[in-house]
Amino acid sequence: MNVTTPPAMGTCRQVSEVLNRIGDKWSVQVIVALRDQPCRFNELRRQVGGISQQMLTRTLKVLERDGLVERTVRATSPPQVDYALTPFGRSLAVPVRELARWAISNLDTLYDNRARYDAQDDTH
Repeated sequence: MNVTTPPAMGTCRQVSEVLNRIGDKWSVQVIVALRDQPCRFNELRRQVGGISQQMLTRTLKVLERDGLVERTVRATSPPQVDYALTPFGRSLAVPVRELARWAISNLDTLYDNRARYDAQDDTH
């Protein structure tokens, strides 16, 4: 009999830490927005609908700290700042894109399942 051992508790915590950091709503949207090309702050803010200036700044700093995004300041007047995915960030963009594809292709099923569950819940 082949019995698999569950991952060590420390491993689960580590995975959870990474997923909490990079899997939040704003980080995912910034990664998607930067997937194809660098963006300046205001352009990025327009692409990530609903994000405040403060939250975008905070999200970019976290992603930069983790090595997923790089910030480049161009010596112009006024200085221009571009944000781009690092190679490490581009490697994350691949599974994020697949997750987005899965979400889009399964959205109707998800809604149908919710409606069926909610209708069942009303009868209990």
